[in-house]
Amino acid sequence: MQVEDVKLAVVGLGYVGLPLAVEFGKKRWVLGFDINARRIAELKEGKDHTLEVEPEELAQATQLRFTHEAVELAEADVFIVTVPTPIDEYKQPDLTPLIRASETIGKVLKRGDIVIYESTVFPGATEEVCVPVLERVSGLRFNEDFYAGYSPERINPGDKTHRVANIKKVTSGSTPEVADLVDALYAQIITAGTHKAPSIRVAEAAKVIENTQRDVNIALINELALIFNKLGIDTLSVLEAAGTKWNFLPFRPGLVGGHCIGVDPYYLTHKAQSIGYHPEIILAGRRLNDSMGGYVVSQLVKAMTKRCIQVQGSKVLVMGLTFKENCPDLRNTRVVDIVRELGEYNIDVDVYDPWVDTAEAVQEYGITPVKAPAQGAYDAIILAVAHQQFAQMGAAAIRALGKPEHVLYDLKYVLSQEESDLRL
Repeated sequence: MQVEDVKLAVVGLGYVGLPLAVEFGKKRWVLGFDINARRIAELKEGKDHTLEVEPEELAQATQLRFTHEAVELAEADVFIVTVPTPIDEYKQPDLTPLIRASETIGKVLKRGDIVIYESTVFPGATEEVCVPVLERVSGLRFNEDFYAGYSPERINPGDKTHRVANIKKVTSGSTPEVADLVDALYAQIITAGTHKAPSIRVAEAAKVIENTQRDVNIALINELALIFNKLGIDTLSVLEAAGTKWNFLPFRPGLVGGHCIGVDPYYLTHKAQSIGYHPEIILAGRRLNDSMGGYVVSQLVKAMTKRCIQVQGSKVLVMGLTFKENCPDLRNTRVVDIVRELGEYNIDVDVYDPWVDTAEAVQEYGITPVKAPAQGAYDAIILAVAHQQFAQMGAAAIRALGKPEHVLYDLKYVLSQEESDLRL
């Protein structure tokens, strides 16, 4: 198969799959597939509720066609799988979407076809989990009748600067020839260039450690914040001072959520434990980062108590619910930890987030955000997400939402030290 002859299908049109399909659709024939019929209808109308792709960009992808009918996948000979890989309630990898996508492809798989996975997995998952599913459903033999590749996604939701095309892409294939074809395929749209890994397992491992490294670094900064708070030292001031050295890494303390940083380390630790190794640093970092919501609430309650504000029955406003600023992505947001912990104190909580789809917030977390916070109604305000709307409000407008005596806790350094009562 020559790269110019490839008939491409992208399976899964979420935050990762849609931008990828659009980029390819500007250059070549692409079939975008998703099991969600409502999502397909939305995209056919030129809209993307994730806000990752603008209507103008969708219109530019003139060779991209959308479908929720799995039978239409038979038209393709190269499949790129971009489905979610979450964790379950026990923090174990949930490969159900990946397995189901593989089953769907297996039903239409033909001799010579290639299946490329982009979903974040543990090293070995493509060949140990996905390939056997493809073989079982299709009746074909791996590396004889069909082939596989792995090219980890590097999407940063809400980031309008770092896009699919200008982020370097790691590629790999199950044979040297397939690796070359996979690399050439992505090279058609990746202006930043590609890096061909020597094996699928290397590419899988590279992806999973990218976010594990960030998670551990943020855990260190979170721990430093706990120490500096006990010492009565402003954490941001310390980080800004230390940041004057050229090789000091600019991490900030905070909640660690989202689909990547808060999830990917568990894929690596799962694999490590399966081969008899118990990770120390990675799991310690995860435990610390997962505990930050409880820490924030404990600090808030102490501050309220010192000001003689009745905690039980009080009213608190949480500003922001998404896992990061200026995007509607609610996946694995750790703001919910704050909301739930506040509820343990019998505090009445309002959540306000102009980026969030109310129906999605209710479905995912049972939280109904307020359409607009009431003026002068709150005993405490937590700035949990640094949305641009909150920064534009400024301290005075945010303070106006509180009662005459209230506590303002700025988790994201939206305001200056003097304008807030507490900072992480």
